[in-house]
Amino acid sequence: MFSWKSKEAQDKEDEEYAKWAFPYGEKQRENLVALLLSIYPKETIATTLVPFLTCRELYEMALEKNGSSDESVCAIIDPKKRYKNIIKSKDMSTYLALVLANAKIDERCEYPSADEIKAKAAELENLLS
Repeated sequence: MFSWKSKEAQDKEDEEYAKWAFPYGEKQRENLVALLLSIYPKETIATTLVPFLTCRELYEMALEKNGSSDESVCAIIDPKKRYKNIIKSKDMSTYLALVLANAKIDERCEYPSADEIKAKAAELENLLS
């Protein structure tokens, strides 16, 4: 509602965020959204993209702090940490599997199938057991 930034500054910030979120552009966004909606068919684009991007940001911060993907994964899916306002606890491993898959794509923007994501999510969930 109230923005203390100029329109130009806000536009620049939005553009930088879009480049971070989807470095391969609209094709990447479209493919990711299609995958998200195939995993969560009762959800909307916004209710799947926001948790995904939040999880991605959390993972990248943990990776920067820990230096290891495995340690970062454990830090994020630690059941003591709650992101329930944005990411439901039961969905954290799925979103993290999506983040890990997203990190491996290239300009072709080919994501794994929904079943492959669900299998990776189960594998990640087992790290807590």
